[in-house]
Amino acid sequence: MITNSQRAEVLAHALPYIQEYNGKIIVVKYGGNAMINESLKSDVMKDIVLLNLIGVKVVLVHGGGPELSDLLRRLGHESRFVNGLRVTDDVTAEAALMVLAGKINKKLVAKIGTIGGRAIGLSGLDSGLISAKTKDPELGYVGEITGINAEPIRDLLERGYIPVVSTVGCDGEGNIYNINADTAAAQIAAALKAESLITMTDTPGLLRDRDDPETLISRVEVESIPRLVSEGIISGGMIPKVACCAEAIEQGVRKVFIIDGRLPHAILVEVLTDEGIGTMFVSKSSEA
Repeated sequence: MITNSQRAEVLAHALPYIQEYNGKIIVVKYGGNAMINESLKSDVMKDIVLLNLIGVKVVLVHGGGPELSDLLRRLGHESRFVNGLRVTDDVTAEAALMVLAGKINKKLVAKIGTIGGRAIGLSGLDSGLISAKTKDPELGYVGEITGINAEPIRDLLERGYIPVVSTVGCDGEGNIYNINADTAAAQIAAALKAESLITMTDTPGLLRDRDDPETLISRVEVESIPRLVSEGIISGGMIPKVACCAEAIEQGVRKVFIIDGRLPHAILVEVLTDEGIGTMFVSKSSEA
């Protein structure tokens, strides 16, 4: 059993990191098993509320693919994918709006409220937060982001709220688009000039051997990403995730992390400890 002295020591070790992030913005892309497992969900929300209470400005960006698939299945509407992207027709776009901007977003806001946090839900439709256009006609209403209006998020952060952002967007004609959550989080972090972007996944991070968690690469300079792709270390579904990390760094985010959301309190371990748990992406020039 942990003693009071040990508890105090843990807090003392966290002090430099609290000082580093105080008043800074962290964007958390929330997804994977941490969205489905209720215990992990509680851990994530507690981490976010704790960071908010010690002066870190946290923005939570979420998707919701599994719940969208479930609703479409109950509606008798088949989900179809092309190169990993969900083909989004009119029915799917309406369902995405219902699930992402409605059910999931408001449940997360309520969850944060039950543990003492102050959250307000936003979607990409609010005040033109996420402007989009058709990414590929074959994919229907899958959106490519054309602009981020970060002002509503900044306003909420300055007033001490935790913005919870669902990743749907729209164009000038009012068409609704389903937006990839990794891409949205990276561009929101860039628009906010965030200190860090944390992407929660169902993997330990970037592995040299995808079947061996002991081969975790803890630090990656974005300049080395093309080499890691050519060597096959970055492959498959990790390619677009890492591309989003690189884009955020190139647009001014200082550090980007891919962490394992299956681990309890993964966000606090990454942000407030020496070791961290995932892969950190940085620019060689910014770290020089």
